[in-house]
Amino acid sequence: MGIDVRPASAFDDVATMVGPKRPDAQSCWCLSYRLLSSKENQALLGEARRERVRELVRQEPRPGVLAYDGDEVVGWAAVHPRADTSFAKNRRIPHVDDLDVWSLWCIRVRPGHRGTGISHHLVRGAVEFARAHGAPAVEGYPVDNDGAKVDQTMAYVGTRALFERAGFTKAADTQSVLNGFPRVLMRLDLR
Repeated sequence: MGIDVRPASAFDDVATMVGPKRPDAQSCWCLSYRLLSSKENQALLGEARRERVRELVRQEPRPGVLAYDGDEVVGWAAVHPRADTSFAKNRRIPHVDDLDVWSLWCIRVRPGHRGTGISHHLVRGAVEFARAHGAPAVEGYPVDNDGAKVDQTMAYVGTRALFERAGFTKAADTQSVLNGFPRVLMRLDLR
């Protein structure tokens, strides 16, 4: 059976991919970049983060896409209009122009499924999702690691090579560094 990528409309599947393993743990829930205000991001703790994600999953456009292997959720990619994310005001990630681009900022694959190409399916699925919602272009902000190993906890941004294989090209350098690697702005024009 092949990998199927769909809009993230099933909250339980989103929770499987981005929720904490322990209910009392404080985790990202993939909200750090999704929320416009760092104040709101810091104020949302525990159950409030979970409920904020539940709200986002009910909204259109959905907060991202999920990858399935049969009925099992195996991956997540956060993609949304940049204007609705903290990238709208991020000083370390430049704006190339005034186009209403979409941002693709998080790619996660479940343990046991990594190294099987699911991240490639997720990037393609995120691009198609953005295209279906009228995005003129999609941007990603991966690390430029030149093939070096990226710590698993920081690999969520993807690598330059992953984005290049999906047809993205480098549009700009950034002032952001993650896991010791510079991040670059990669872009795919959909017009």
